Amino acid sequence: MKELREGFTTGSCAAAAALAACLWLRDGSCPQAVEITVPGGKTYRPDILARETGCCGVIKDSGDDPDITNGMEVRSRVRLLEGNGPIVFKAGEGVGIVTQAGLKVPVGEAAINPVPRSMIEEAVRSVFGRRAAEVTVSIPGGADIAKKTFNPRLGIEGGLSILGTTGILRPMSLKALQDSLYVELKMRAEQGHKSLIFTFGNQGEEALKRLDLGMPIVQMSNEVGFMLDSARELGIEYLLVGGHSGKMSKIAAGLMQTHSQTGDARREGIITQLALMGAPQELVCRVYGCLTTDAAAEAIHAAGYDGVWNRVAQAAADYLNFRVRDAIRIDCLVTDTPGNVIGEYRTLE
Repeated sequence: MKELREGFTTGSCAAAAALAACLWLRDGSCPQAVEITVPGGKTYRPDILARETGCCGVIKDSGDDPDITNGMEVRSRVRLLEGNGPIVFKAGEGVGIVTQAGLKVPVGEAAINPVPRSMIEEAVRSVFGRRAAEVTVSIPGGADIAKKTFNPRLGIEGGLSILGTTGILRPMSLKALQDSLYVELKMRAEQGHKSLIFTFGNQGEEALKRLDLGMPIVQMSNEVGFMLDSARELGIEYLLVGGHSGKMSKIAAGLMQTHSQTGDARREGIITQLALMGAPQELVCRVYGCLTTDAAAEAIHAAGYDGVWNRVAQAAADYLNFRVRDAIRIDCLVTDTPGNVIGEYRTLE
């Protein structure tokens, strides 16, 4: 198997651009390239794009990771202030502002995480020592791209975040996804929420929003087991897990990762409950032969066995409660494709 190529984070890009901007201010000319050592120990030597005195850009290279910001330009503008003092960070075009508590950066601050801030400060200090300075980081086009990320869910408005803990972007998209999911869950926990709704994606969230259940909704993608373990770790006390019958029937069969590449037990989850209801073998066989849960739902409805979805919800709840060893009380809802609730198992009213 081909070894995947590593890239560098937006934090590394911003730090390198800040160093180049400082050198330009000091020496009167923009360097063609700069070299920094990132926290992960690797040397980063990007080409520099000269924008204007004190403002330089770096093109993000994500390596073989399918990162949404790959190929975008990260700019840092450095403005020296009077005397010695702190480095002040500002959000430029395409970089977001934090609007909700519970993240690593205070409300009202530019969405530049602590490690990138430290990297940028180190770059500035290496040229100007203790001199006070203002660093504005921007990503042209970042506001539109941010709409496709988790930022709107996290209360980061107006653009992307400047991220990275090691400065290195390793091609581990699953780990990156889990990290993003965990950030939102941790934020909700730190805001004091002990009861949450878990769903799979946007379709499930829209359906559950319409129910107006009074709890924050957190997307878990296909990472059911990971998010349950994280919720237990963070002290969540109650979860309502809901979503489309295709996903919920997988959980009802015991799957804790619901991506189609991992496994498919939809029909097994459904026909087990049909059989336990005493459904005729003809119906069980017909559902077993269906390629989609929507098709299965039509056959089930025609035969008068809609109650199976309540059983699917209860079976899913049983598996989920077992996963957390009853440390969290978990109920379940099952929805159809239009977003209607077709099955439920509720212990908390």
